[in-house]
Amino acid sequence: MISSPSHLSPTDLSALAERIRMAADQANGNVHDLLALLRLLEQLHREICDNQFQAALPTNRQALYKLLRDIETNGGWPYIPRKRLESFLGAIQEESMDHEC
Repeated sequence: MISSPSHLSPTDLSALAERIRMAADQANGNVHDLLALLRLLEQLHREICDNQFQAALPTNRQALYKLLRDIETNGGWPYIPRKRLESFLGAIQEESMDHEC
């Protein structure tokens, strides 16, 4: 028996986003907890992209074109940028130079 695909509703996604925001708020500025949350989000992003998303990609040109148009119309490709360690070190170095003056 083939079941109809279930869809994530905007309400489901909003509830998920709210739980993530609550977890960030509970970290209460603790950089280690916030970093752990960001690492988890990046890991989940990779898992979903590599396992579910790629398997769900269209197999014909028309469907792929429709998907690409939808991605472009609705905000582009989801990407989680990583801060570069150099930018953190630069900010720390700049701050320490300001305190020396």
